[in-house]
Amino acid sequence: MTKKIQFSLYDAFTDKALGGSQGGVIVTDGELDTELRQNIAFEIGAAATAFVSAYDASSITTRFHSTITEYGMCGHGTLCMITQMLEDEVFSWSDKEYLKLDLKLPSTTACVEIYRNKDNLAQIMLDIKAAKFEKSDSDLDRLAGLLSIGTDDFDKTVPIELARGDFTHLVVPISGLDVMSSIKPDFSGLVKFCHEFGIQTVACFSKETVDKNNTIHVRDFCPAVGVNESAAAGTTNAALSAYLFRNNICEKNETQGIINIRAEQGIEMKRPSLVHSILHYEEDEIKRIQVGGVAVKTISGNMFLDI
Repeated sequence: MTKKIQFSLYDAFTDKALGGSQGGVIVTDGELDTELRQNIAFEIGAAATAFVSAYDASSITTRFHSTITEYGMCGHGTLCMITQMLEDEVFSWSDKEYLKLDLKLPSTTACVEIYRNKDNLAQIMLDIKAAKFEKSDSDLDRLAGLLSIGTDDFDKTVPIELARGDFTHLVVPISGLDVMSSIKPDFSGLVKFCHEFGIQTVACFSKETVDKNNTIHVRDFCPAVGVNESAAAGTTNAALSAYLFRNNICEKNETQGIINIRAEQGIEMKRPSLVHSILHYEEDEIKRIQVGGVAVKTISGNMFLDI
Protein backbone atom coordinates (compact mmCIF):
# COMPACT_ATOMS: atom_id res chain seq x y z
CA MET A 1 0.00 0.00 0.00
CA THR A 2 1.29 3.47 -0.88
CA LYS A 3 1.38 5.87 2.03
CA LYS A 4 1.76 9.64 1.73
CA ILE A 5 4.10 11.21 4.29
CA GLN A 6 4.43 14.98 4.52
CA PHE A 7 7.85 16.48 5.05
CA SER A 8 9.42 19.92 5.33
CA LEU A 9 12.97 21.20 5.01
CA TYR A 10 14.25 24.08 7.13
CA ASP A 11 17.49 26.05 7.38
CA ALA A 12 18.59 26.36 11.02
CA PHE A 13 20.69 28.98 12.83
CA THR A 14 19.83 31.54 10.17
CA ASP A 15 16.97 33.95 9.47
CA LYS A 16 17.58 33.77 5.70
CA ALA A 17 16.85 30.85 3.40
CA LEU A 18 19.86 29.04 1.89
CA GLY A 19 21.99 29.72 4.96
CA GLY A 20 22.67 27.67 8.05
CA SER A 21 22.27 23.91 8.36
CA GLN A 22 19.49 21.98 6.63
CA GLY A 23 17.11 19.84 8.63
CA GLY A 24 14.14 17.75 7.60
CA VAL A 25 10.97 17.43 9.68
CA ILE A 26 8.41 14.60 9.54
CA VAL A 27 5.44 14.36 11.90
CA THR A 28 3.65 11.00 12.10
CA ASP A 29 0.98 9.38 14.26
CA GLY A 30 3.18 6.95 16.11
CA GLU A 31 6.82 5.98 15.66
CA LEU A 32 8.13 4.70 12.34
CA ASP A 33 10.48 1.72 12.53
CA THR A 34 14.23 2.33 12.56
CA GLU A 35 14.98 1.10 9.04
CA LEU A 36 12.22 3.21 7.52
CA ARG A 37 13.35 6.33 9.39
CA GLN A 38 16.90 5.80 8.20
CA ASN A 39 15.82 5.25 4.59
CA ILE A 40 13.67 8.39 4.66
CA ALA A 41 16.52 10.45 6.15
CA PHE A 42 18.81 9.20 3.39
CA GLU A 43 16.23 10.12 0.75
CA ILE A 44 15.77 13.63 2.15
CA GLY A 45 19.55 14.02 2.31
CA ALA A 46 19.68 16.72 5.00
CA ALA A 47 22.31 16.90 7.73
CA ALA A 48 19.55 15.74 10.09
CA THR A 49 15.90 14.75 9.88
CA ALA A 50 13.61 14.97 12.90
CA PHE A 51 10.88 12.34 13.24
CA VAL A 52 8.11 13.49 15.58
CA SER A 53 6.01 10.56 16.81
CA ALA A 54 3.96 12.21 19.58
CA TYR A 55 3.31 15.56 21.23
CA ASP A 56 1.06 17.28 23.74
CA ALA A 57 0.73 20.79 25.14
CA SER A 58 4.12 20.67 26.87
CA SER A 59 6.27 18.03 25.17
CA ILE A 60 7.48 16.50 21.90
CA THR A 61 8.72 12.94 21.36
CA THR A 62 11.39 12.86 18.65
CA ARG A 63 14.21 10.89 17.05
CA PHE A 64 16.93 12.32 14.80
CA HIS A 65 18.76 10.70 11.87
CA SER A 66 21.56 11.78 9.57
CA THR A 67 21.83 10.12 6.16
CA ILE A 68 23.73 7.20 7.70
CA THR A 69 22.99 6.97 11.44
CA GLU A 70 20.69 7.94 14.31
CA TYR A 71 21.68 10.86 16.55
CA GLY A 72 20.97 10.85 20.27
CA MET A 73 20.58 14.64 20.19
CA CYS A 74 20.58 17.30 17.47
CA GLY A 75 20.59 21.06 17.99
CA HIS A 76 19.80 22.23 14.47
CA GLY A 77 17.23 19.45 14.02
CA THR A 78 15.48 20.71 17.16
CA LEU A 79 15.31 24.27 15.79
CA CYS A 80 13.80 23.03 12.52
CA MET A 81 11.26 20.80 14.25
CA ILE A 82 10.11 23.34 16.85
CA THR A 83 9.80 26.07 14.21
CA GLN A 84 7.50 23.87 12.14
CA MET A 85 5.37 22.96 15.15
CA LEU A 86 4.98 26.65 15.99
CA GLU A 87 4.11 27.55 12.40
CA ASP A 88 1.53 24.74 12.30
CA GLU A 89 0.05 26.15 15.55
CA VAL A 90 0.51 22.85 17.35
CA PHE A 91 1.44 24.90 20.41
CA SER A 92 -0.37 28.01 21.56
CA TRP A 93 2.22 30.68 20.74
CA SER A 94 0.59 33.58 18.91
CA ASP A 95 -0.21 35.49 22.11
CA LYS A 96 2.91 34.50 24.08
CA GLU A 97 6.42 35.86 24.49
CA TYR A 98 7.76 32.68 26.11
CA LEU A 99 7.12 28.93 25.90
CA LYS A 100 8.79 25.98 27.60
CA LEU A 101 8.70 22.40 26.26
CA ASP A 102 10.18 19.00 27.10
CA LEU A 103 12.06 17.34 24.23
CA LYS A 104 11.68 13.59 24.78
CA LEU A 105 14.48 11.57 23.17
CA PRO A 106 15.25 7.84 23.38
CA SER A 107 17.72 8.17 26.25
CA THR A 108 17.02 11.59 27.80
CA THR A 109 14.62 14.52 28.11
CA ALA A 110 15.89 18.04 27.40
CA CYS A 111 14.41 21.44 28.12
CA VAL A 112 13.55 23.74 25.21
CA GLU A 113 12.77 27.42 25.86
CA ILE A 114 11.31 29.66 23.16
CA TYR A 115 11.38 33.46 23.13
CA ARG A 116 10.37 36.13 20.66
CA ASN A 117 13.43 37.95 19.40
CA LYS A 118 13.60 41.57 18.27
CA ASP A 119 12.43 40.54 14.78
CA ASN A 120 9.42 38.69 16.25
CA LEU A 121 10.93 35.33 15.30
CA ALA A 122 10.98 32.31 17.58
CA GLN A 123 14.39 32.13 19.26
CA ILE A 124 14.68 28.48 20.29
CA MET A 125 17.14 27.58 23.05
CA LEU A 126 17.93 23.93 23.79
CA ASP A 127 19.56 22.62 26.97
CA ILE A 128 22.61 20.48 26.13
CA LYS A 129 24.61 18.73 28.81
CA ALA A 130 28.15 19.97 29.37
CA ALA A 131 30.85 17.87 27.76
CA LYS A 132 33.61 16.13 29.71
CA PHE A 133 37.15 16.88 28.54
CA GLU A 134 40.28 14.81 28.29
CA LYS A 135 43.66 15.03 26.64
CA SER A 136 43.69 13.86 23.03
CA ASP A 137 46.04 11.09 21.94
CA SER A 138 45.31 11.79 18.25
CA ASP A 139 48.18 11.97 15.78
CA LEU A 140 48.43 15.74 15.24
CA ASP A 141 50.87 15.53 12.34
CA ARG A 142 48.43 13.24 10.57
CA LEU A 143 45.48 15.49 11.47
CA ALA A 144 47.23 18.55 10.07
CA GLY A 145 47.87 16.69 6.82
CA LEU A 146 44.23 15.61 6.59
CA LEU A 147 43.17 19.25 7.01
CA SER A 148 45.82 20.38 4.44
CA ILE A 149 47.53 22.68 6.97
CA GLY A 150 50.73 22.52 9.01
CA THR A 151 51.10 21.81 12.71
CA ASP A 152 52.28 25.42 13.12
CA ASP A 153 48.77 26.49 12.06
CA PHE A 154 47.28 25.13 15.28
CA ASP A 155 46.81 27.78 17.98
CA LYS A 156 49.45 26.66 20.47
CA THR A 157 48.18 28.98 23.25
CA VAL A 158 45.35 26.53 24.05
CA PRO A 159 45.19 22.72 23.94
CA ILE A 160 43.68 20.30 21.45
CA GLU A 161 41.25 18.26 23.54
CA LEU A 162 38.53 15.64 23.30
CA ALA A 163 35.08 16.77 24.38
CA ARG A 164 32.71 13.91 25.21
CA GLY A 165 29.01 14.77 25.37
CA ASP A 166 26.12 13.78 23.12
CA PHE A 167 28.86 13.44 20.50
CA THR A 168 32.62 13.07 20.82
CA HIS A 169 34.33 16.14 19.38
CA LEU A 170 38.01 16.75 18.79
CA VAL A 171 38.35 20.47 19.59
CA VAL A 172 41.06 21.96 17.38
CA PRO A 173 42.08 25.62 17.92
CA ILE A 174 43.33 27.26 14.72
CA SER A 175 45.61 30.30 14.56
CA GLY A 176 43.39 32.59 12.45
CA LEU A 177 40.91 33.16 9.65
CA ASP A 178 43.42 32.76 6.83
CA VAL A 179 44.19 29.24 7.99
CA MET A 180 40.50 28.46 8.60
CA SER A 181 39.62 29.41 5.03
CA SER A 182 42.56 27.42 3.64
CA ILE A 183 41.44 24.11 5.21
CA LYS A 184 40.60 21.57 2.50
CA PRO A 185 39.91 18.29 4.26
CA ASP A 186 40.60 14.80 3.00
CA PHE A 187 37.18 13.52 4.05
CA SER A 188 37.79 9.82 3.39
CA GLY A 189 40.99 10.11 5.41
CA LEU A 190 39.14 11.94 8.19
CA VAL A 191 36.58 9.12 8.42
CA LYS A 192 39.39 6.62 9.04
CA PHE A 193 41.07 9.00 11.48
CA CYS A 194 37.84 9.55 13.44
CA HIS A 195 37.04 5.84 13.62
CA GLU A 196 40.58 5.05 14.77
CA PHE A 197 40.55 7.61 17.60
CA GLY A 198 36.85 7.35 18.58
CA ILE A 199 35.91 10.81 17.28
CA GLN A 200 32.63 11.86 15.67
CA THR A 201 33.39 15.47 14.70
CA VAL A 202 36.56 17.53 14.23
CA ALA A 203 35.59 20.96 15.57
CA CYS A 204 38.02 23.61 14.33
CA PHE A 205 37.69 27.15 15.65
CA SER A 206 39.58 30.42 15.70
CA LYS A 207 39.35 33.37 18.07
CA GLU A 208 39.64 35.65 15.02
CA THR A 209 36.19 36.27 13.51
CA VAL A 210 34.72 37.80 10.37
CA ASP A 211 32.17 39.77 12.42
CA LYS A 212 33.81 41.54 15.35
CA ASN A 213 30.60 41.07 17.38
CA ASN A 214 31.07 37.30 17.34
CA THR A 215 33.15 35.27 19.78
CA ILE A 216 34.56 32.48 17.61
CA HIS A 217 34.69 31.32 14.00
CA VAL A 218 33.84 27.63 13.55
CA ARG A 219 34.25 24.86 10.99
CA ASP A 220 32.96 21.43 12.04
CA PHE A 221 33.92 18.35 10.00
CA CYS A 222 31.65 15.34 10.56
CA PRO A 223 32.16 12.76 7.77
CA ALA A 224 32.21 9.95 10.31
CA VAL A 225 28.50 10.57 11.02
CA GLY A 226 27.43 11.34 7.46
CA VAL A 227 28.03 15.09 7.05
CA ASN A 228 31.31 16.22 5.50
CA GLU A 229 31.03 19.71 7.00
CA SER A 230 28.25 21.13 9.14
CA ALA A 231 27.12 24.67 8.36
CA ALA A 232 25.76 25.03 11.91
CA ALA A 233 25.88 22.60 14.82
CA GLY A 234 24.26 23.09 18.21
CA THR A 235 25.89 20.14 19.97
CA THR A 236 29.33 21.10 18.67
CA ASN A 237 28.92 24.68 19.80
CA ALA A 238 27.80 23.53 23.24
CA ALA A 239 31.08 21.61 23.51
CA LEU A 240 33.06 24.58 22.18
CA SER A 241 31.40 26.92 24.67
CA ALA A 242 32.39 24.63 27.54
CA TYR A 243 35.92 24.49 26.10
CA LEU A 244 36.13 28.31 26.02
CA PHE A 245 34.98 28.47 29.63
CA ARG A 246 37.40 25.73 30.68
CA ASN A 247 40.35 27.49 29.06
CA ASN A 248 39.40 31.03 30.18
CA ILE A 249 38.91 32.29 26.63
CA CYS A 250 35.43 33.82 26.97
CA GLU A 251 34.48 36.92 28.96
CA LYS A 252 32.74 36.09 32.23
CA ASN A 253 30.05 38.15 33.92
CA GLU A 254 30.84 37.45 37.56
CA THR A 255 27.80 39.38 38.77
CA GLN A 256 25.19 37.45 36.80
CA GLY A 257 27.03 34.13 36.37
CA ILE A 258 26.19 34.10 32.66
CA ILE A 259 28.35 34.01 29.53
CA ASN A 260 26.91 34.76 26.09
CA ILE A 261 28.82 33.27 23.15
CA ARG A 262 28.17 34.00 19.49
CA ALA A 263 29.67 31.54 17.01
CA GLU A 264 29.80 32.20 13.27
CA GLN A 265 29.84 29.07 11.14
CA GLY A 266 29.18 27.95 7.56
CA ILE A 267 30.87 30.96 5.97
CA GLU A 268 33.32 28.90 3.90
CA MET A 269 30.36 26.82 2.68
CA LYS A 270 28.49 29.97 1.65
CA ARG A 271 25.79 28.99 4.16
CA PRO A 272 26.46 31.53 6.93
CA SER A 273 24.99 30.83 10.33
CA LEU A 274 24.96 32.26 13.83
CA VAL A 275 24.79 29.99 16.87
CA HIS A 276 24.01 31.51 20.27
CA SER A 277 25.21 29.76 23.43
CA ILE A 278 24.43 30.78 27.00
CA LEU A 279 26.51 29.35 29.86
CA HIS A 280 25.21 29.57 33.41
CA TYR A 281 27.97 29.03 35.95
CA GLU A 282 28.99 29.31 39.58
CA GLU A 283 32.67 29.87 40.31
CA ASP A 284 34.47 27.37 38.03
CA GLU A 285 31.53 25.04 37.43
CA ILE A 286 29.10 25.10 34.49
CA LYS A 287 25.55 24.69 35.76
CA ARG A 288 23.70 24.87 32.45
CA ILE A 289 24.36 25.28 28.72
CA GLN A 290 21.72 26.51 26.29
CA VAL A 291 22.31 26.60 22.55
CA GLY A 292 20.00 27.97 19.92
CA GLY A 293 18.88 30.40 17.28
CA VAL A 294 16.17 30.65 14.64
CA ALA A 295 15.15 28.61 11.57
CA VAL A 296 13.29 29.27 8.31
CA LYS A 297 11.32 26.94 6.02
CA THR A 298 12.62 26.36 2.49
CA ILE A 299 10.76 23.32 1.11
CA SER A 300 7.61 21.34 1.90
CA GLY A 301 6.08 18.39 0.08
CA ASN A 302 5.05 14.74 0.19
CA MET A 303 6.83 11.40 0.01
CA PHE A 304 4.97 8.39 -1.42
CA LEU A 305 6.18 5.14 0.09
CA ASP A 306 5.12 1.52 -0.19
CA ILE A 307 4.83 0.58 3.47
